[in-house]
Amino acid sequence: MSKSQPKAALRPFLAADTPMLAAIFVAAIQELTGDDYGEAQQEAWAAVADDEVAFGKKLAGELTLIATMQNSPVGFASLKGNNQIDMLYVHPSVAGQGVGAMLCEALERLAAGRGTKSLFVDASDNALDFFRKRGYVAQQRNSVTINGEWLANTTMQKVLANGQAGGAPQ
Repeated sequence: MSKSQPKAALRPFLAADTPMLAAIFVAAIQELTGDDYGEAQQEAWAAVADDEVAFGKKLAGELTLIATMQNSPVGFASLKGNNQIDMLYVHPSVAGQGVGAMLCEALERLAAGRGTKSLFVDASDNALDFFRKRGYVAQQRNSVTINGEWLANTTMQKVLANGQAGGAPQ
């Protein structure tokens, strides 16, 4: 257990990443959301990635960042417009290792750099604590239908500090 973990890095999304990101999306839903969502809900949610062409177009149409370890994707996050975190998923093998936090921080900095005053996210129930710890505040509960199944999530907001990205550029 004392084995040191490789350091994660960020890079922009490439169309060739789509199959790997679809696999990360499905694995994260199947392995990390079971305490909050039933099997039918998980299957309906994960099925969003079944159409890889549409999934790739969605990622390409947003500002999508890829987290890598040893040059292999382990997570991704996307910014829709300038003020909404649309997707943030990490592979279960790296959950809790700071990859999600690194992706979220990068999107926050990019949004702030674009002059965005606050960010919104529709957080799944299993992601509530993650976003709460990052300063997001619950605004409202939602019920959404995905592939015929109802899933609950919470719209959360974080006010960014005067549009300042903070820290040194990398």
